[in-house]
Amino acid sequence: MLYPEITKQIEILDITTISEERKTTLEPLQAYIQNKKNQNKDIRLHFICTHNSRRSHLSQVWAQTLAAYFNIANIFCYSGGTEVTALFPMAAKALTISGFHIKTISNENNPVYSIKNSENNHPILGFSKTYDDTFNPTSEFAAILTCSNADKGCPFITGAEQRIPITFEDPKAFDNTPQQEEKYVERSIQIATELLFVFSNIK
Repeated sequence: MLYPEITKQIEILDITTISEERKTTLEPLQAYIQNKKNQNKDIRLHFICTHNSRRSHLSQVWAQTLAAYFNIANIFCYSGGTEVTALFPMAAKALTISGFHIKTISNENNPVYSIKNSENNHPILGFSKTYDDTFNPTSEFAAILTCSNADKGCPFITGAEQRIPITFEDPKAFDNTPQQEEKYVERSIQIATELLFVFSNIK
């Protein structure tokens, strides 16, 4: 069972705000998940962005959480980048605002965060890594490109069964502005809403 704050957040997400064009963009991910589920196979979703610091983490965390919300078993979500930086603190804060419990378990240049969506579910480990890091899968996964730079910069992703571009605007544009927190939360909610649309259509 998810933390009540997260469940409340999910229940007020409005999928009617998603355009038909955007739904078309999301359909390949929905089809990939459905096909794997129909075959009773593990579903590995690998969200890839340039720095693995913002959008890819938000996508990984929300995808894993929505799979739990809809009781879809055997889904394993990952994230990576074309280069290593760090999980940006405001991205973590945006998740905290939606009810996730986040604990820093290392304080180095690339901190490791424990991100929990319930008392009993295994925590998601949030830290920046390349998409081909040994922490990530090497085969039988869908590569979901969450930024256009990663989409262009990764013409071939070894081991990916399918490549699915679902790009989001980077909230980094609002760093060091009065709108920073608002825009990070807005992007987190957009990602959650679109992934809710995907998972709600899995039969």
